[in-house]
Amino acid sequence: MTETDMRRAFIDALVGVAPDIDPGSLGEDEHIQRDLGLDSMDVLNLVASLHDRLGIDIPEADYPQIATLALAVPYLQAAGASGQG
Repeated sequence: MTETDMRRAFIDALVGVAPDIDPGSLGEDEHIQRDLGLDSMDVLNLVASLHDRLGIDIPEADYPQIATLALAVPYLQAAGASGQG
């Protein structure tokens, strides 16, 4: 998948978990918990949604790597390229 595809998948999964988030105003460095207000259950739901959409397993130790859009896109690209999942 391209960077654009990964970005769209992450944003779609994020909005699916937190529908009050405006994807058009989502900043690259907005932290999903500190800035966007997701709690730990929301993060688990986001990880599950990303797994369903992309077939990528995200271990708990890697959750900080999906904490912002700027971090998540390259992480997901690398995980997808490695055939993880």
